[in-house]
Amino acid sequence: MLPDFVKGRLIKWLEDHRELVVCAFCLPASFIFALVLRIRNAVRRFINSSQRHDGAVKEIQSRVQQWNKQPRGLLCTSRPNWLSLSTTFFQKHLHHRVPIPLYDILELNEEAMTVRVEPMCTIGDITEYLIPKGYSLAVTIELVDATLGGLAFGTGMSTHSHKAGLYHETITSYEVVLGDGSLITATADNEHSDLYKALPWSHGSLAFLVALTLKIVKVKPYIKIKYMPVRGQKNYCDTLRDYSGANEAKPMYYPDYIEGTIFSKDEAVIMTGDYSDYDPLIPVNHCSKWYKPWFYKHVESFLKKGEIEELIPLRDYLLRHNRPIFWVVEDMVSFGNHPLFRILFGWLLPPKPAFLKFTTTPGVRAYTFTKQVFQDIVLPIHELEKQIDLSTELFDKFPLLVYPCKVFDHGPSSGQLRRPPSIYMVPGTNYAMYNDLGVYGVPGKVKDKEPYNPVEAMRKMEKFTRDVGGFSFLYADIFMTRGEFEVMFDLSLYEYVRKKYKAEGAFPDLYDKVKPEIDVFAIGEKNAISS
Repeated sequence: MLPDFVKGRLIKWLEDHRELVVCAFCLPASFIFALVLRIRNAVRRFINSSQRHDGAVKEIQSRVQQWNKQPRGLLCTSRPNWLSLSTTFFQKHLHHRVPIPLYDILELNEEAMTVRVEPMCTIGDITEYLIPKGYSLAVTIELVDATLGGLAFGTGMSTHSHKAGLYHETITSYEVVLGDGSLITATADNEHSDLYKALPWSHGSLAFLVALTLKIVKVKPYIKIKYMPVRGQKNYCDTLRDYSGANEAKPMYYPDYIEGTIFSKDEAVIMTGDYSDYDPLIPVNHCSKWYKPWFYKHVESFLKKGEIEELIPLRDYLLRHNRPIFWVVEDMVSFGNHPLFRILFGWLLPPKPAFLKFTTTPGVRAYTFTKQVFQDIVLPIHELEKQIDLSTELFDKFPLLVYPCKVFDHGPSSGQLRRPPSIYMVPGTNYAMYNDLGVYGVPGKVKDKEPYNPVEAMRKMEKFTRDVGGFSFLYADIFMTRGEFEVMFDLSLYEYVRKKYKAEGAFPDLYDKVKPEIDVFAIGEKNAISS
């Protein structure tokens, strides 16, 4: 064991030299890791995926059945924490870990417009497979390392979510191994429809996912994107509401994609996109090339340039935020968007979140926890002005990301998401228009070396979220008590399903699974005293 003063100095050194750690270790390791994965995927193409899948699932069932004979610790996957995109470090060493070696794309059904995949298949894998065939997932998250299974049991949204809704709305079936080792398929209209409703937002607390089937959409090779700089908070908020269909079910213009990047309380760039063929009269931007400016910096330039249209190849568009991980990398590698760095080393980006987490010791985790914010919060878009004002007050961090998204009212006992309040429903529909508010990076007070209490700030944001009927993405740190968590989320069906499908005593409870592994309240008290 290292003495406390040595630990303190090491943590301080890692914090002060984070750029060196990222550049000297994370970037090269990420590149090599990505290369190994590509080779593995190439080898897998020569193996009969259906036969391999059936054998792997039987092995998972066998391991669960063996555990049932002598249960020791609750069940979880053996995937290391550092490979997960979650910001938390779940205490897997206290649980019984089961390998889930399921990485393949199993079947494309062009007639049903679905694709069946294994849970460890990534966004990078599925975009490479579908786009050359003229298809895409209905909801495609912007990070290549996000797994389709992780998104299924968590959630996600994209700039197409104002049409498609949250990621789980595009899942037609889940194939799961239960706590007793049995294998079942849950759909919206079979005998396991209650489980189908509860699996989204369950974060692996109900069953092991072994396959899922997702809706796909037909696409064209390009997105014709329009960048519209808008000044004045009400103006850009109204523009987002108008184009997303928040005010009426069939607006005059209803783009295939829409997002807003807010650069200050008074300035934003709204982007709308539509599927397009090649047009020689419109410039083409391969925005995901390693030497290109980071996408949000490219977007910011239109505050001065004015309104412009361009074509972006579809995969480049879908993964446009991947290289800088939206804008998080700027806080790690301040010179990362410099033209010389992009040309010489841009091909190494992004650093894999896995290796960023791998270099985060418990001490560094506790230290950096107080210095950054990484949150996606889903809120009614009619409260967008209040969201921005409160975020500015609490975090003073720009840019802010805004993705409009349908949140459907599926009736009572329809899962962990509570029904949208009636005041936010779009007239004549069964959905309300919400939006993701993405807040990423180092808060302004931290940069200015002013007192900052992350727990107090996030608890104020969470209270606002509960008050307006919103909800937090649970891959990020939460600061709620169990009681507050049960106000934000409806756990009535979830608790019923845990009993019915033998998850109780087999899998961790949802709150226990997603809460931070560090004592956030103690950190909040410590910060309050020190400030």
